Amino acid sequence: MVTEEGRNQHGSDSREQSAPERSISERSVPERPTLDGVEARWSTVWQEQATYRFDRTADRARVYAIDTPPPTVSGSLHVGHVFSYTHTDIIARYQRMRGREVFYPMGFDDNGLPTERRVQNYFGVRCDPSLPYDPDFTPPDKPGKEQIPVGRRNFVELCERLTIEDEKVYEQLWRRLGLSVDWSMTYATIDARSRAVAQRAFLRNLERGEAYLAEAPTLWDVTFRTAVAQAELEDRDRPGAYHSLAFGRADGSGQVVVETTRPELLAACVALVAHPDDERYQPLFGSAVRTPLFDVEVPVLAHRLADPEKGSGIAMICTFGDLTDVTWWRELRLPTRAVIGRDGRLLADPPEAITSESGRAHYADLAGRTVHAARERIVALLREGGALLRDPRPISHPVKFYEKGDRPLEIVTTRQWYIRNGGRDETLRAQLRARGSELHWHPPHMRIRYENWVDGLTGDWLISRQRFFGVPFPVWYPLDDARIPQYDRPIVADHAALPVDPSSDTAPGFSEDQRGIPGGFAADPDVMDTWATSSLTPQIAAGWGSDDDLFARVFPMDLRPQAHEIIRTWLFSTVLRSHAEFGTLPWTNTAISGWILDPDRKKMSKSKGNVVTPLDLLEQHGSDAVRYWAASGRPGTDTAFDVGQMKIGRRLAIKLLNASRFVLGLGAVEESGAVGEPLDRALLAALADVVDAASTALDGYDYTRALELTESFFWRFCDDYVELVKGRAYGSFGEQGAASARATLAIALSTVLSLFAPFLPFVTEEVWSWWKPGSVHRSRWPEAGELRKVADNGNPRLLEAVSTALTAIRRSKSEARVSMKAEVASARVSGDPDLVGLVEAAAADLRSAGSIAALTFTQDTGELAVDVVLAG
Repeated sequence: MVTEEGRNQHGSDSREQSAPERSISERSVPERPTLDGVEARWSTVWQEQATYRFDRTADRARVYAIDTPPPTVSGSLHVGHVFSYTHTDIIARYQRMRGREVFYPMGFDDNGLPTERRVQNYFGVRCDPSLPYDPDFTPPDKPGKEQIPVGRRNFVELCERLTIEDEKVYEQLWRRLGLSVDWSMTYATIDARSRAVAQRAFLRNLERGEAYLAEAPTLWDVTFRTAVAQAELEDRDRPGAYHSLAFGRADGSGQVVVETTRPELLAACVALVAHPDDERYQPLFGSAVRTPLFDVEVPVLAHRLADPEKGSGIAMICTFGDLTDVTWWRELRLPTRAVIGRDGRLLADPPEAITSESGRAHYADLAGRTVHAARERIVALLREGGALLRDPRPISHPVKFYEKGDRPLEIVTTRQWYIRNGGRDETLRAQLRARGSELHWHPPHMRIRYENWVDGLTGDWLISRQRFFGVPFPVWYPLDDARIPQYDRPIVADHAALPVDPSSDTAPGFSEDQRGIPGGFAADPDVMDTWATSSLTPQIAAGWGSDDDLFARVFPMDLRPQAHEIIRTWLFSTVLRSHAEFGTLPWTNTAISGWILDPDRKKMSKSKGNVVTPLDLLEQHGSDAVRYWAASGRPGTDTAFDVGQMKIGRRLAIKLLNASRFVLGLGAVEESGAVGEPLDRALLAALADVVDAASTALDGYDYTRALELTESFFWRFCDDYVELVKGRAYGSFGEQGAASARATLAIALSTVLSLFAPFLPFVTEEVWSWWKPGSVHRSRWPEAGELRKVADNGNPRLLEAVSTALTAIRRSKSEARVSMKAEVASARVSGDPDLVGLVEAAAADLRSAGSIAALTFTQDTGELAVDVVLAG
């Protein structure tokens, strides 16, 4: 959340690197550079100096705004978070160095089931809304075997208490990783501002007719006792069995065999259905059959969704066994006969259609049983009655689960809130599909996932949940004389009063003593789905409705980074809410990250128990090394967890320290006018090409390519160029040549530090501090044009050709098993005239680096080659 302390403290001018270059005497280059302690030291400096503070006075054109994913507060972060959040930070740091004022807040997603489950386990409690608030309640020091029931308000207080502690741990780890977040701008999806935004958006949806209340079949998780939306479903293969049941023809002329996997729903059967083209059942369409055990007459109907190849080709429609049942029930206008309750057990009373004494007795035998127990019992009853024609046939089939649940979903009829999402409106569907085309996807192929989701929507977005720790609906209902809520006459909160909690706040126009009495009012008991709040993260972070100036500067935002598996939930729902409220996309770009895979190429996740916690990795390898590994994962690509890459990253950081110490130890100063030697100009020309290519890659959100280009140049710089000019830099060939080498080394080092800064923020800041004022992260991104001006038409091929010759000389020494410092009696460079000419232009540097006594050049038509004769 934005705080007064964080406002207008630092304008952009205070962070510009305008001070002159330090003199040699002012430098503080350590004798033995080390990575130890750099994270703690620079994290503290960045915080004290507000290095990443967003300038709230910046013009909109200069702002680069990020809709940062708020991590779910559920105990601990894992290495997957480090992986994806590093990608976002790389872009943020790059844009900041390009002169943009980066709006980079951090949120915490702390409402919803994950938090509730953690609180239940941590404190050993469970929520019972019927209990009153106990202001003196203290949870036990250690949870017992039985969870203690507490009232809703007590439960919510425990949720808030634990999430605050979790958020502190998260922030410490993010700082250790080096995220350049503005920590004066944080929010939680359950805080007052977020609740106000979510309630305000809902009320405006309701005013425009986009939100509505409806009683309808609902996917229901019987463990959590809550409704579940389409986006939260997942199919899991589970064992089942086909049961062959005999339905008697109503006219007594025979029987119809139905194969079903849900015999326990037989009492809920309202019809049989077959495909209209199935010749086996065409004579039966329009007739009726009677259900076994319950003796209820049901019609035989035709529908295109019936599968002739499935089972016996004719299915029983029950209210409700699966989503196809819902479609049949709706389109065929069938009655409702509910038998499954919200607790996952068969209801106490049979459907009214069961009127026979034997049928009601059979149902009484099933009432109150779980679905599994009812299935076993009804199979036994069917077998005893002769209606089970053969033993059940085992199968494996996909069953729908709530993504966070452990038991198959049921479908029960409930009253819920919905938001129109195009599932039942082709015009809206087309508009949302067009929004997906307007959005810039990185990588581009991820757009198809969005389009497939929009095209596959089958209903509107169910946004209400029967939970406790969430954003309440700002709605009450008048009660009639029998205390029955009048759902068609909702009482809504005043916008100016938001946020409200209808369970404790009084409905407008009533007094508190009228709560729950005839003629009084009752609160809507539900809370919003967590995605109904998270879909508003741009509005929450930007201060919609509470900070109009900030909102105007940062919305619509520039970037939404996120994982690919929640395109259907978080990305789509955010596009939907922005489209409805503002008629625009919420951001211009989306950068999609992949998964982290374990050694078996399986996604790392807490539920699978194969995650790696990041703190040990950061302590063992260093934050820059872990970030280096993260940056190796290209946008949208699943990446293997690889400690080997972290070790490479650490070696790179150490090399950067040591190479910088050497260069600065030469007294190198960035004097562009001193650069005159061909090899020096060639290096800067090659570096200009790297700056161009790396900038283009980062502009396209391809951070991996930018790192590859920078790292490749850096190793050539260290292994070849530094070795080639070392002698000259020490003054072996005169002061003019030495000044050129030292100036080139300084310019190259400064540029390389800037190029590495988004990826390796700690080591680059460390080296920068040895010889530069301010922070590298507030310095200006290198300009290729400026480097080319200094290079003065330098030829990058010269550097490549000389490096090739030096490599050949080293190879000869290696094969002879002599020191790289061993003298070479003679070396002859031959090959294409152009290449030979390039090497000849840097002959003195090559002779020095290779310890060559006699260096000659021969032109021919072949590739560049070096014949070496070692001394002695």
